[in-house]
Amino acid sequence: MRVLIAVLMLACCCSPFWSVGAAEDLRVGMIGLDTSHVISFTKILNDPSDPKHVSGARVVAGFKGGSPDNETSATRVDEYTAQLERDFKVEIVPTIEELCAKVDAVLLESVDGRPHLEQVKPVLAAKKPVFIDKPVAGSLADAIKIYQLAQESDVPCFSASSYRYYDSMRALMQQDVGEVKGAISYGPAHLEVHHPDLFWYGVHPVEALFTAMGTGCESVVRTATPDTDVVTGVWSGGRVGTLRGLREQATPHVVILFGAKAVAEQKPGEDSYAPLVQEVVRFFQTGVAPVSPEETLEIFAFMEAADESKRQGGAPVKISEVMEKARGKSE
Repeated sequence: MRVLIAVLMLACCCSPFWSVGAAEDLRVGMIGLDTSHVISFTKILNDPSDPKHVSGARVVAGFKGGSPDNETSATRVDEYTAQLERDFKVEIVPTIEELCAKVDAVLLESVDGRPHLEQVKPVLAAKKPVFIDKPVAGSLADAIKIYQLAQESDVPCFSASSYRYYDSMRALMQQDVGEVKGAISYGPAHLEVHHPDLFWYGVHPVEALFTAMGTGCESVVRTATPDTDVVTGVWSGGRVGTLRGLREQATPHVVILFGAKAVAEQKPGEDSYAPLVQEVVRFFQTGVAPVSPEETLEIFAFMEAADESKRQGGAPVKISEVMEKARGKSE
């Protein structure tokens, strides 16, 4: 134990994200200016008059990025880039390497998960702690590789959906339902042709499901129709968690907990990105990821297993099998 404490203290002294004084805002850079998150997050951080303002960090530089073959990216990147420059005086730089030289920490925001692996490499080389917005990657193999490189580089890295930190979700998890025996999460699961089915938007209600259930999913079965996905996972101890992904219909996001003592349902609330941004700033300040790599990778393995189940006509697929296959591809 004493050795472990000594190692942690040494890390705290040597790591770059502890070098900025507590009273001084961290300088943050953004990679990928093609999602509404870049405007929302920057306003929360840079505008003290915003009711949701989070102190401790400020966005000072951005790298445009963008994916020409992804309509969501291509149609918005110029607009968001111009808005960052005009409204928040964010400096736009031509390379990720130049961005890293100007900042203490990085928000990797590219709406398209496919370029994340290549975009994060210079960040890790520069030893900058990085938050990677959803989806963490465009494939499970790439997600595994990102966390492997982060570990090898000894650079803090984490990814999370805002759904995990919504006030309504936190209120649900504080309810005394006893031991959680199962959960249902339903929410939007729109598709994007370049991503595995659930990676694009279904990742959010999937993360909400894991927020309720925790890790330990062992197998997955999927039923798919053009406008709905139902994915059922069996967790250790026989617990059952179910995702209902919605597309061509109303798409609220709700989690229902089934506990040993009671059943509880997430109530509508004025949810915002601010709680996630607060967690990200705390992560930049401490270097401690609030969501472990193991949990994030299990979330993506759950979604990959759902795709494999669909390919096999709804057959059960083991999480361990898709993880093993993806690790082989990431080597």
